[in-house]
Amino acid sequence: MSLGSPSRCMIRSVVRRDGGMAKLEDAPARASLGEAIWIDLLNPTDADVALVTAATGLAVPTEADLMEIESSSRLSASTDAPGGAVLTMSMPMMYSGSDGLLPAPFGIVLAPDRLVTIRFAPSQAFQAFWSRLSATAEPPSADILIGLLEALVDRQADALEQMRGQIDRLSHQIFHIKLSPDGRHAGAKRRQQEGELREMVSTLGQLYNSVSLVRDSQLGIGRIVPYMASVAGWVPDTMAARLGTITQDVASLNEFITHLTDKIQFVLDATLGLINIAQSDLMKVLTIVSVIGIPPTLIAGIYGMNFVRMPELHWAFGYAYGLTLIVVTGVAPLFWFRKKGWL
Repeated sequence: MSLGSPSRCMIRSVVRRDGGMAKLEDAPARASLGEAIWIDLLNPTDADVALVTAATGLAVPTEADLMEIESSSRLSASTDAPGGAVLTMSMPMMYSGSDGLLPAPFGIVLAPDRLVTIRFAPSQAFQAFWSRLSATAEPPSADILIGLLEALVDRQADALEQMRGQIDRLSHQIFHIKLSPDGRHAGAKRRQQEGELREMVSTLGQLYNSVSLVRDSQLGIGRIVPYMASVAGWVPDTMAARLGTITQDVASLNEFITHLTDKIQFVLDATLGLINIAQSDLMKVLTIVSVIGIPPTLIAGIYGMNFVRMPELHWAFGYAYGLTLIVVTGVAPLFWFRKKGWL
């Protein structure tokens, strides 16, 4: 798969059996697609999409269809279907990969009598909802989809809370760093601090990317919910109220995402500022060293010109005089810099 997610296709379905509900997976699910009220496709192949389309009569989008970003491609409806409008919707979702949170497309085909979901990555929210699903209200397709959206919002809220904890810890760590360590191992401590600061920049970048993925998913849910409420006229008022609650949750999470984004930017700016300060301290040391070396070098250069008439060359104390002059001009700037507080 292009997303790096598991390539194995899995089909799950929910059917009504003996006045209750039965959850089917793989072969049993494939055999009962025609009677399923919910079909969940994970990493479907073209053959799987064709199989579900033939069994349900619904146009199931492919992965390429779900990758489209135009609004008209992500939200569409067939209003001439018997029983009510059939909605085809898509949005980005996130999943946990080896490199942190990664994006993946998610498709929805909603009809009055059935729901088809198409995923190309595993989802803990889906698995949790699947495990606790035991009964549905009428129409079951809308009830299941609303429950899925609620589960996704809850899962993303939990992810945002974890990110906030990471950001708070980084913020506390950054503003308690002593940039100019002293003692016997000051150099090693300084190098360790610089490495930690660089690692913090990388971590903040990953957090910003994760928050952006959650924002993209929230925007998708924020588009799907009002579209479903306005186009799917067969959704009862009781479920419309739940859609309104999801809209409120999405709005509050978007505000929280804005807060996290601002805080990440603030902490990142502070981290980069500390790195610049550390580099400035290093440049200050190099500048002082170069300035200290100029007078002794000048004196040594003067007495190394080998002119014939240089009285000091024939003076008995000339060597001691020149050496003392070099030492004094090298040490005097150190006392001057320390008096000025530059060291």
